[in-house]
Amino acid sequence: MPTIAIVGAQWGDEGKGRVVDYLASPAGGLGKAADMVVRFQGGDNAGHTVVNPLGEFKLHLVPSGIFNRGTQCIIGTGCVVNPETLIAEMDALRAAGVSLDDLFISTRAHLTLPYHRQLDGLEESARGGKAIGTTQRGIGPTYADKAARWGLRTGDLLNLDRLRERLAVVLPAKNRVIDHFGGEPIDLDTLIARCLHWAEHLRPHITDTLPLVRAAVEADRTVLLEGQLGVMRDLDWGVYPYVTSSNPLASFGPVGAGLPARAVTEVIGVVKAYVTAVGAGPFPTELTDATCDHLRRVGGEYGATTGRPRRCGWLDAVALDYANWLNGFTGLAVTKLDVLDGLPELKLCTGYRLPSGEVTSRMPDPATLGTVEPVYETWPGWERSTGNARRWSDLPVEAQRYLHRIEELTGAPIRWVSVGPEQGAMIPMM
Repeated sequence: MPTIAIVGAQWGDEGKGRVVDYLASPAGGLGKAADMVVRFQGGDNAGHTVVNPLGEFKLHLVPSGIFNRGTQCIIGTGCVVNPETLIAEMDALRAAGVSLDDLFISTRAHLTLPYHRQLDGLEESARGGKAIGTTQRGIGPTYADKAARWGLRTGDLLNLDRLRERLAVVLPAKNRVIDHFGGEPIDLDTLIARCLHWAEHLRPHITDTLPLVRAAVEADRTVLLEGQLGVMRDLDWGVYPYVTSSNPLASFGPVGAGLPARAVTEVIGVVKAYVTAVGAGPFPTELTDATCDHLRRVGGEYGATTGRPRRCGWLDAVALDYANWLNGFTGLAVTKLDVLDGLPELKLCTGYRLPSGEVTSRMPDPATLGTVEPVYETWPGWERSTGNARRWSDLPVEAQRYLHRIEELTGAPIRWVSVGPEQGAMIPMM
């Protein structure tokens, strides 16, 4: 059975949770329920929206396979975990009748603590006009502490004496920085009391997840690796410094999940039929006209975590080719095709015109990306609804041609196309 990495091919918000929910379900594109879903990086700074028979859910930390009883869902070592967000998310799922018996949290995943969130906001404010546009959820400071070896891990919640000892060293240093930026220092005893509350709720789910992942792969079970954000927000290969603090690439999936690189047999890139972005930084195909208003309104383009309106633009094939090279897509899942239904014509960015006048089809350095001018192809729209399409042949011929052109420009075959948020609105291409 396959181990499939499902990753974002754009600036994030492509619909990865919707695709994972579909592929993990018994009636999904794999022909059976997934045995395991692993979130392999990121924290509660992004939301995966899932719509299924149980309702609509915005998952920030819990893997999107949680709705299938018997599918093991793992918050992996590469993630950073805000306990308060996770507990609230778990409570909401339980209230909707979702079992959490198969939810596991790696003891090695790092904790996002209150001082991380406070520092994130203070540091962002200190940047002034050069703000990155972070969600201020503490993700960057948590990963910074992990790299600097100041971090605390979820496994520390299982040993509160050790946790107090570690916090007694770390917290004074954090409070000095908080005080420098004009924030409110955090009291050690108050934080310890909160940690005790978190431990009571999360202890049954915190475990060494490596044996679970290894057993699934060695038994040839179906494993989905669920990424967060997209390639253009990757710490190393994204539009630095306007990036996240982890690596959403498929190659990090094995690292964050705990399996060998050779175990990954497929990589599915999730591609929105247009492009959106949240936060600052270069975004070559961004629109600010009535088309942007249409995409935002019809597509509901507001952040699942922050509620901020997303920047919208035409599909960028230069970025998709770049994403394909870095991830090695074996297939694509194209989402929100139906959002384009009312447009008389579409544009596809096939190149960038540099300030020198030269046109390139390759991704330039982020420092110069903000200076490029997109070069477009124009394609006819279909101006009729695709919402009820359930087979390839149901799609208008103009939509079929548009999708085929995406395949040509990306260099990867389209496997699924969605024309709505529901599980049943996913059209298989095979």
